[in-house]
Amino acid sequence: MLKNKKVLIGMSGGVDSTVSALFLKEDGYEVEGVYMKLHSKPGYHEIHLARAKKAAQFVGIKLHVLDLQDTFNEKVFQPFIDTYEKGKTPNPCALCNRNLKFGEMVKFADTIGAYYVATGHYIKTDGKYFYAADDDTKDQSYFLFYVQKEILPRLLFPLGSRKKSDIKELASSIEGLESFAAQSESSEICFVETTYTDLLKDYVDIDKVGEVLDKDGNVVGKHKGYMHYTIGKRKGFSVKGAHEPHYVMSTNPQTNQIVVGKKEELACGSVVLDNLNMFNDLEEFETSVKLRYRTKAVLCHVKIKNDKAYVTLKENVFGVATGQAAVFYDDDRLIGGGWIIEA
Repeated sequence: MLKNKKVLIGMSGGVDSTVSALFLKEDGYEVEGVYMKLHSKPGYHEIHLARAKKAAQFVGIKLHVLDLQDTFNEKVFQPFIDTYEKGKTPNPCALCNRNLKFGEMVKFADTIGAYYVATGHYIKTDGKYFYAADDDTKDQSYFLFYVQKEILPRLLFPLGSRKKSDIKELASSIEGLESFAAQSESSEICFVETTYTDLLKDYVDIDKVGEVLDKDGNVVGKHKGYMHYTIGKRKGFSVKGAHEPHYVMSTNPQTNQIVVGKKEELACGSVVLDNLNMFNDLEEFETSVKLRYRTKAVLCHVKIKNDKAYVTLKENVFGVATGQAAVFYDDDRLIGGGWIIEA
């Protein structure tokens, strides 16, 4: 597609996407908005679509509505359920960003002749790489590692160099936007209302009492069903005679057993990744890696062979879970990542 000044921005009805649309219009772009119906949480879209319409009207732009619930169910929600059933910890936001927010939305942008695609994410790009946002408390680069690198030249992130506090303060000062600034923050996983286990109960039987094992295979207690536990969890199971905290080290879906141990037994010094999405062509390099959102990146050595990344950590990390994303950073530049299959 030929480069032009037309941009399609994803609008959720929140303060970030609303202010982003304002910034783009002020910068001279021809702006149109799109509200994407993703999950089917009861009552959600009625509230947020009304907010998105109000936001688009305020900014003075056209708002499209895309019903992507079937695609979301196939590419995000069902894998979320399946991953827990396999005893792993999913990362639905990364899948949603690749397949819907920067997949289906880009396809729709093509149909309306928009070269650029924008969102209210806190992240930066130069068209070749992603970079962590200046506001490290809101940085969302970890969740965008899986976005296809071919579309990076088309992406705009008006908030990447701004602070969330400044955005809310700005919205509060603009007549007509005060209510957007006052809205509560959305949850990290938009379709989970309370806890993931409450959601899983509607689709699979998660309440199956099973055995708790120590690392040597001895039965040391009982648990309420392996899907209640993620790696590193320390509550909700019994350990006979334990005088110090025990943590979940692994789960076994086939036998409905969990293995627990003391904190030092959770230490992880290496991981293996598959389904890589790299923004460089290096096969062996030193960098840093983030193994879960809200954790600090640690130095590591990476060797890529046969489409897998073998990552040796320079310091042990605790509570690493298969199914999660491992994302590589060179300072604040995101250079790729993959999905943890061994830890």
